[in-house]
Amino acid sequence: MEKAYFGGLQEKRYMAYFDVPEIEYNRYSNRQLAAVPLAVLAVALLVLSGSFLVYGTPVPLGMDFAGGTELTVQTTASADEISSAFDQQPESVTGAGGENQYIVQFASTDSQSLREQAESNLAQDGDSAIVQSISSTSASFGQGSQQTALMGLVIAFVGMSAIAFLLFRTFVPSIAIVISAFSDLMIPLAFMRLVGIPLSLGTVAGLLMLIGYSVDSDILLNNHVLRRSGDFYESTYRAMRTGVTMTVTSMVAMLVMGVAAFLFGIDLLASIGIILFVGLAADLMNTYMLNLSLLRWYKFEGVRS
Repeated sequence: MEKAYFGGLQEKRYMAYFDVPEIEYNRYSNRQLAAVPLAVLAVALLVLSGSFLVYGTPVPLGMDFAGGTELTVQTTASADEISSAFDQQPESVTGAGGENQYIVQFASTDSQSLREQAESNLAQDGDSAIVQSISSTSASFGQGSQQTALMGLVIAFVGMSAIAFLLFRTFVPSIAIVISAFSDLMIPLAFMRLVGIPLSLGTVAGLLMLIGYSVDSDILLNNHVLRRSGDFYESTYRAMRTGVTMTVTSMVAMLVMGVAAFLFGIDLLASIGIILFVGLAADLMNTYMLNLSLLRWYKFEGVRS
């Protein structure tokens, strides 16, 4: 409860409060704390490497990177009827949010042939202007976009690592931030492969946001433990009160966005929301188990330089 005074009158304002539990970290060894996040990271890397060996890519590629054609059609036909209206099987048929509107994606770049097939096979009584829009991306252009996006992720990660080393100037606290951020990135990527969310320019933007979230929470913890006064566990709890509240609030917001976007048929926003939700959950685990175990080892057992 917060009190404010205006002209002698007292106004009471009730503010929401998120109660972060105080975990008894001294009951667990550093190995026990690090075991769970490292095991999850190992599973994620196994999924990504297995996907690369089987499919040629760690995660499924969207049209932005693989190339293809996307049609937005308006028809009273069902999704199954739309799929059977073309000579080749569509990669996906999803609702576009509007009434009787669908987004149909193909690996082919022959947009003119696909338009003709849609107009001749999907026309039913009451239908008009079957093809609302059409866009095509060549495989070579998609490969160029893929390389650009990958370069962006690498530059963001390297920049984050450099900032961590510049801020703390010691190996263990800095590498703890880097490892946590790396795991925060790998776990959502493995999740994308498992549930079939394609990598696109939009989902790459979500992954870049995750790097920012990860650095923020890890630097918050390291700063409280290494640069502020107080006992190690007291400093950890102070950092958790801010960091956990911030992360859980963001998780709830991303989940609401993802569910709302799914209900309204906005697939890209739904994908970004669920990716950020999974990534933020991974960030909680990595920050307050993996990063914290490395910090505790450094604080009490490590050789500082």
